Amino acid sequence: MLRRKARRAQGDQHGDPLDADQERRVRAVLALGGVPQADLPDGVQQVRLRLLERAASGQEAPRDVSAWAAVVASRLAMDWHRAKRRQERLGERLASLRQPDHASGEENRLLSVAVARGLDGLPDAQRQILVLRFYADLPVRGIAEELGIPEGTVKSRLHTAVRALRARLHEDEVV
Repeated sequence: MLRRKARRAQGDQHGDPLDADQERRVRAVLALGGVPQADLPDGVQQVRLRLLERAASGQEAPRDVSAWAAVVASRLAMDWHRAKRRQERLGERLASLRQPDHASGEENRLLSVAVARGLDGLPDAQRQILVLRFYADLPVRGIAEELGIPEGTVKSRLHTAVRALRARLHEDEVV
């Protein structure tokens, strides 16, 4: 039992800093953060790379590798969204030069798709807090420590994010 815990804390014996459970958690956080399925392997590799860079620079290993990896994954998802928004804005500008936008009808979607869209509509900081709290299942104190912000800020962002997501789901007539 102790050996398994030690191996999980430091990755497997083949030099991989993430064990299988941690990798699944990272993939899930990235996916819930809105990163497309095709980009998930790159995101997992980025988390591995950052963990290896941390070790190579002589920094102490994270106290909880799983929580640390989840936070890094949520930050990568935020970066992905920022890059996506830049691309979308550029695309919109180019499209407006060619022809006016055409409105298209939306079909009813499954609840999970509606929630994902709702998450996409939240500010990055709120989305990150929701994913870390409700999917990665980190406590408020753990989120505050990992992000370096006060617990009150985490609670405030969490409250605001839940309220905004709920309003979005009501607006879309999902709930």
